[in-house]
Amino acid sequence: MGGLLTELGKKLAERWLSLLVLPGLLYLATLAAAVILGHRHPLDVGRIIRQVDTWAESPIATSPGALVLILLALVLTAAGAGLAAQALGSLTERMWLADQWQSWPSPLRRLAHARITRRATRWEAAFEHYRAQLDTQAAGRADPARAPTSTDLGPARRAITRIAQERPARPTWIGDRVHAVVLRLDRECHLDLPTAWPSLWLAIPESTRTEITSARQTLSRATTLAGWSLLYLAASALWWPGLPIAAATMTTAWHRARTATNTYALLLEATARLHTTDLARSLGLDHTGPLNRQTGWAITCLLQGQTHLIPLTTGWPTNPRDHTTSGADTHSL
Repeated sequence: MGGLLTELGKKLAERWLSLLVLPGLLYLATLAAAVILGHRHPLDVGRIIRQVDTWAESPIATSPGALVLILLALVLTAAGAGLAAQALGSLTERMWLADQWQSWPSPLRRLAHARITRRATRWEAAFEHYRAQLDTQAAGRADPARAPTSTDLGPARRAITRIAQERPARPTWIGDRVHAVVLRLDRECHLDLPTAWPSLWLAIPESTRTEITSARQTLSRATTLAGWSLLYLAASALWWPGLPIAAATMTTAWHRARTATNTYALLLEATARLHTTDLARSLGLDHTGPLNRQTGWAITCLLQGQTHLIPLTTGWPTNPRDHTTSGADTHSL
């Protein structure tokens, strides 16, 4: 047990050092450069060297006890900066996923609605172009003389997915990518994924949970990087080179978040399609073959406590009395 706790402590210390302290120390170094150089001497390296030499010659720096306290304060301050970046990253993640954008404050809600409207307009135009190419291709098969010179529909499909997988319902691509999984499973299988996911998570193999958790952590790390970019943006108020640093960091975070979100969404949909039938059998439903609308609807109703809405043809052993809508039976529950 002692060896296990020691190893666990080492891993926690490594994660604390790599995720909080080291990025925090880099930020503190940037902040120190911002204070020393300012806007008037943004690239004067010699000024930094002279200031460091002055600090090194001060009486405090020559005292071992004071030096230890200074190092401890730097480490704690760096960890505090890391926690601030994580908090800003969590806020950024909520903004990018935009799952509850209807509850945002009024100005943000109006901006989100306007952006959704613009994205939906672009998506519909791209979809109409894709459908027109499909019609042209179909006409070419019926009449070879009218066959188009190019039958590659890939560019038209990519034009749609660059905006959103489904018709936009979120202000960001990241939010729509996850929401598209919920929409497709509801449309094709009548499965409400938010309702089924907690039970499905308990039913899937450990290896699948590990893959999904890893993808989700990658997304969280990308949004934490966005939090660091906001801190560097604050430093740019004192030192203008902080602005390109913040822009580069945010751009990197955004691209990493898009990639991580796409991987996460693919894993969610694949897991739901491959393992929901196992969940159905665990819940007592008589199901064979791939997930279909009858089974998806039965799982949704069962997990929402609405078993009276499950058709008898799904194999759910329902008591006929549960299907009654009389007031007496409803109030007797």
